[in-house]
Amino acid sequence: MQLLHQVKYLIKKEVLLEWRSKYALNGVLLYVVSTVFVCFLSFVSIVPVTWNALFWIIMLFASINAVSKGFLHESKGQQLYIYTIASPLALIISKTIYNVLLMMLLTLIALFFYMMVFDYVPQDLGLYIVATVLGSLSFSTIFTMISAIASKAGNGGMLMAILSFPVIIPVLIVLIKLTKNAIDGLDRSVSLDEIGLLLIINALVAAVTLLLFPYLWRD
Repeated sequence: MQLLHQVKYLIKKEVLLEWRSKYALNGVLLYVVSTVFVCFLSFVSIVPVTWNALFWIIMLFASINAVSKGFLHESKGQQLYIYTIASPLALIISKTIYNVLLMMLLTLIALFFYMMVFDYVPQDLGLYIVATVLGSLSFSTIFTMISAIASKAGNGGMLMAILSFPVIIPVLIVLIKLTKNAIDGLDRSVSLDEIGLLLIINALVAAVTLLLFPYLWRD
């Protein structure tokens, strides 16, 4: 019960801080809107395969900008204060849940804006939305842990990019394949392997994070 109380308190803190500054939400939305608009001016019309790949490239860099602030933008004083009032497990769980919710919101907003600008809708929109939700979950869990590691070293932004890409590229390949099935309107049973693989990856990343973060935070 104490763990749940700490998680609830830390999530509330993250939401209040974000509501006051709106740094992540406004900054990433501005990035997504401007990037989509530039892509529209460059391509005007675009084939579905390129449309799909371009969307995930945009969301990849948007997620790095949104999630990295979780640890990289906290001062040593803030980290010390949290260290005294909450357990490491409560901290990493709250950060992950908050980043998942933030990324799901940003990804869905970006998807509908992207479809509106290019005037294109995948044949199986429901499956595409499921894929974007799973993608948000994957990006959030992976980048949360990577940002925690990078925050313990100097030049954390550069280190986060270096550490995250070897991990995120396989996830990105699976996501592109899954959303390609949605664009082509294939039977949903064809995509069960990709959905299962993404869920397994998310479960493994979450398990490793819960096991390793307490030792990392103790440093």
